[in-house]
Amino acid sequence: MRLLGLLWFCFGNDAGLPRVNARSLGLCLVIFTSGLFSIGVEQAVARDGDQLAGLWTYRSFHNNPSLVTGNEQTALSLFFAEATFSFVIGKNNDVSGALDWDGGGLDIRGTVRPTTDGSPLAVELVGTGRAGTQTENWEYDYLGFLAPNWSSGVNQIPALVGTVLRAKPHGGAPAGYVASFIAVKH
Repeated sequence: MRLLGLLWFCFGNDAGLPRVNARSLGLCLVIFTSGLFSIGVEQAVARDGDQLAGLWTYRSFHNNPSLVTGNEQTALSLFFAEATFSFVIGKNNDVSGALDWDGGGLDIRGTVRPTTDGSPLAVELVGTGRAGTQTENWEYDYLGFLAPNWSSGVNQIPALVGTVLRAKPHGGAPAGYVASFIAVKH
């Protein structure tokens, strides 16, 4: 639709006569190519966001710098949470979905920040607890980045890596706690 309006502006008027002269043709070419570029960027953004749609296994970890040194209990104590993300990506790269685990979950809302020169695709999410459940009044913020693929890698699975912030206190746990997470696409 934008293309038709641009063509009418450049090449037609109410009397049906062309508007083209050297100056207007130059202006129309600039507008037209800019319009094509912005259409391409919008489509690229949509493709970027589409990579996130679906199910992801989510694991978050306490940021403890101590080595595990072969101790299974120490390794298990690093887990902060394990769950499943489900993402639906909207037209404007808005994200909706859920983070679910046995016995609970959060509703997810957020946005996708598209890939740009020098920065990977990112997702900013807010997880809110569900009324009438153990997670009522919980709130967690997530910032994740799509890990890059290796050119020589085989059987690579998309992964989001990032951090999670407890935005509101609950159950005696203070707000402000930060953990790291990895989510692997199903």
